[in-house]
Amino acid sequence: MAKRKITKAAPTAKAEDLQRDTSDGMEQQLTTAQGLPIDDNQNSLKAGVRGPSLLEDHILRDKITHFDHERIPERVVHARGSGAHGYFQVYEPLAKWTKAGFLNEPARRTPVFVRFSTVAGFRGSTDLPRDVRGFAVKFYTEEGIYDLVGNNMPVFFIQDAIKFPDLVHSVKPEAHNEMPQAASAHETFWDFISLMPESMHTIMWLMSDRAIPRSLRMMEGFGVHTFRFINEEGESCFVKFHWKPLLGVHSVAWDEATKISGKDPDFHRRDLWEAIENGDFPEWELGVQIVSAKDEHKFPFDLLDPTKLIPEELVPVQRVGKMTLNRNPVNFFAETEQVAFHPGHLVPGIDLSNDPLLQGRLFSYIDTQLTRLGGPNFNELPINRPLAPVHNNQRDGHMRHTIDKRHINYEPNTLGGGCPYQASMASGGFTSFPEPMEDMKIRAKSEKFMDHFSQAKLFYNSQSKPERNHLINALRFELAKVDTASVRERMIGMLAYVDGDLAHSVAEAFGIPVPEVKLPLNHSIPADTPPEDVQPYDAEPLVKRSKALSMADTIKDNIHTRRVAILADADGAPQAKTLKAALQREGAMVKVIAPVMHPDADHTLMTTPSVVFDAIAVVGSQPWEDLPDAQDFVRDAFRHCKAIALIGGADALFKVWGMPDALKAPGVLIGSTDKVLVKDFIQAIAAHRHWAREKDPVTGKKG
Repeated sequence: MAKRKITKAAPTAKAEDLQRDTSDGMEQQLTTAQGLPIDDNQNSLKAGVRGPSLLEDHILRDKITHFDHERIPERVVHARGSGAHGYFQVYEPLAKWTKAGFLNEPARRTPVFVRFSTVAGFRGSTDLPRDVRGFAVKFYTEEGIYDLVGNNMPVFFIQDAIKFPDLVHSVKPEAHNEMPQAASAHETFWDFISLMPESMHTIMWLMSDRAIPRSLRMMEGFGVHTFRFINEEGESCFVKFHWKPLLGVHSVAWDEATKISGKDPDFHRRDLWEAIENGDFPEWELGVQIVSAKDEHKFPFDLLDPTKLIPEELVPVQRVGKMTLNRNPVNFFAETEQVAFHPGHLVPGIDLSNDPLLQGRLFSYIDTQLTRLGGPNFNELPINRPLAPVHNNQRDGHMRHTIDKRHINYEPNTLGGGCPYQASMASGGFTSFPEPMEDMKIRAKSEKFMDHFSQAKLFYNSQSKPERNHLINALRFELAKVDTASVRERMIGMLAYVDGDLAHSVAEAFGIPVPEVKLPLNHSIPADTPPEDVQPYDAEPLVKRSKALSMADTIKDNIHTRRVAILADADGAPQAKTLKAALQREGAMVKVIAPVMHPDADHTLMTTPSVVFDAIAVVGSQPWEDLPDAQDFVRDAFRHCKAIALIGGADALFKVWGMPDALKAPGVLIGSTDKVLVKDFIQAIAAHRHWAREKDPVTGKKG
């Protein structure tokens, strides 16, 4: 028998030697939590470049699982939320596209619960950071729960779920000092974004006024991903979901947002709650963009790419139903906090696509709920409980509510009469669309995913001049919070691929030269990409401007639920009463503000800031001249481009306060409470804002 070779044993490891190396060494390889080196941290494992993500992707699951369990019990993202109950009703049956019951019975009111949220902040953060807003709708259908879990922006920062932990880590407060709260204006976020060209489209949305909505009731919602509809014949089409608010899409000014955050950090939550309590029920129409299976590849972008939208000029949004929110929660924790959404909560007639971000969400959401809500029985909490009967063999687990009387907990069986049995497709059983696929197991993206700038350019080109100015100033503000010059320089380079004027306008605030961009139109590759990795994409854009991407032409024909302040002391009370009554007849919410309380006053200057109102009126000049709070109140309203009515000699205040030129500015009205002034004031409020009054903070020029 041959002797076994004995090798000298290694010295016994000390405890300190077993600690993970967290030094700042510059030669570290990226690995899994088990130390396995990772050669592709950009793509999840798929069945072909356009195929579904694979359950065997242990690298994705390792990364996402750790991320999902990083916060207990607060949500890792979307922690700050507000919710409301309501119902949805379809206008006409959609049977030609989908067999989903709630989309085919106009007489049926399907109960819903909606949760709005900010993404980056903790539960106690402000309602008005510059941020994406979550827009998640839970439909309690007769066929089970359907969750449409989206945002107020139709695109996302990343193309693949494997990058989601990186994105959120970068935008959360920085690891060494836990600052800043609920803000993207800091070093780590822009360092990450400057290295991720696929994020540039969403960055345009985030830096636009869409990121600081006037109200949750006045923002759009989007499903973000491409989904499938399936009809009774088993035919499939692709669908994008939209929520269109019937009050229009409106925003606040950035300076206003920062002041609201200090004066009333619950501004959006309070606005939603009060509107519902007052009977001013928020309403949205559900819109769909339908793409037939044969047209899947006809666009210059990939339908599976979550960083792209379908311009409405190419595929119109068809409004198919309406959602109304008519009831506030009675217990915030039990309802708004414990509600659990999941994009995999589907009903027959609606199915998933192979979008790699959506594929990762299917794993992440269920995993997160297990930790946040304590176990697998979160579906039994009242807010998550379906209206449809539940029959399955799941048992036990943490916080089980159901007391199962049957001792048969397996399938198939005969002892339980064969129940519960599998439902056939004919009897309403859910079946996934039989999409044919046969491809290589690979970490990659399809070539069309590589166009990162054409839709960013489309969004910027579609904005009105004031909206462009706001976007430019947002980028100036955000990048001014970045201390590392190379990060700012990389971002200016990225912006140059979107639009040269945009890049120069931002760069002039920092004295940074804008690099020359020589790549062809719509090219997506940064200048430092190795030549062998360049994949040209030179197609002329099908749409150069999209009206739907600008808020300039949104609904501006009424003042319903608009908040108006009337500054009036006891002497001005009769005029204030007349104006208040006229505005209330048009649906406005009006408050009389006085220096000190009087019988007709609702608040005093000390307790009520200007920034929580959409417009102001001032009655008389004498009570206000020497009051700094009154001057701040009016100046804020003027700076934020709101409608201002000056009544009974109040125009003299602008001269006393050194604002004589403001008397001729758009949206400033002078007169009495006669019908002409009231009518003009109502029209000025309905216009939302008079942005022509703004001055550029860098150049000092107007408009």
